[in-house]
Amino acid sequence: MIIRRALLLAPLATPAIAQPMFSRPIRIVIPVVAGGGVDAAVRTLTPRLSAELGQPVVLDNRPGGAGVLAADIVAHSPPDGHTLLLGTVGVMAVNPTLFRNLSAHPVRDFSPVSLLVNVTNLLAAPTDRPFKSVAELVAALKAAPGRLSYGSAGIGAAGHLAGALLDHLSGTEAVHIPYRGGGQLITDLISGKIDYAFATAATVIPHVESGRLRALAVPTEQRSRLMPNLPTMAEAGVPGYAINNWYGLAAPKGTPGPVIAALNRACRLALEEPGNVEKLAHHALEPAPSSPEEFGRFVVAEIARYAAIIRAAGVTGE
Repeated sequence: MIIRRALLLAPLATPAIAQPMFSRPIRIVIPVVAGGGVDAAVRTLTPRLSAELGQPVVLDNRPGGAGVLAADIVAHSPPDGHTLLLGTVGVMAVNPTLFRNLSAHPVRDFSPVSLLVNVTNLLAAPTDRPFKSVAELVAALKAAPGRLSYGSAGIGAAGHLAGALLDHLSGTEAVHIPYRGGGQLITDLISGKIDYAFATAATVIPHVESGRLRALAVPTEQRSRLMPNLPTMAEAGVPGYAINNWYGLAAPKGTPGPVIAALNRACRLALEEPGNVEKLAHHALEPAPSSPEEFGRFVVAEIARYAAIIRAAGVTGE
């Protein structure tokens, strides 16, 4: 009778309630100061990411050390999906060659989540400078070795490598001025404190339209849809020149597969949302969602590609 009673009551037992995958706010650590293209990309995506993951998404800007500080914070966080790295090309692809003995290596210490966006950069100069083309800039650099300066968003940033590659391929020498982000860089470029820069199109185009800056070329292999009449560096007289810029998302190594899958799905949905596509385009950002595996392979290939550029151009961590 006791056994029979137990069996009758069994179906009425309350099943275990599945615990939510994310139980507190999700922090995305950003390796540059607030206000630049990196922020624009993530802030565009955070509302949809938050909706999909069921938690607020908080942005934590931690500039310093060419992104090493931000990478360290995330790499040493619990691998549960609540702390993520917004990986720039500098942090994910350049630093492994630029700096020895990284405490947080993009392949060894991170689990890839997704490539997020490709970034359009432009070579720009103040309109009061005498050079109006890449050929004239190269001539000015050759006429005054070590006298002209270019700025970038920091050591190892895409703009740093772009300037170094120009020096290498054109046989010129310029002074690199690293900033902690794109905001002050553009301010100093407009005021003429530096002579040129490879900066994000979103920060350059408004000042080109106002007449304060002049766009000279795009550093990528193909022309930009934003400014289709602007030549590539190769077309402008620097054969073999090609460099790109992108942002992606990574989690600490050991983050469970289901958590990575949930984050990747949220990224894809956020990147494919029509309103977000339009907002990203306004910031000269092109959605580039990928699987975690594709992003992982991409990072490995980019490390190798930038290693060749760094070694050929003789770039150091300064």
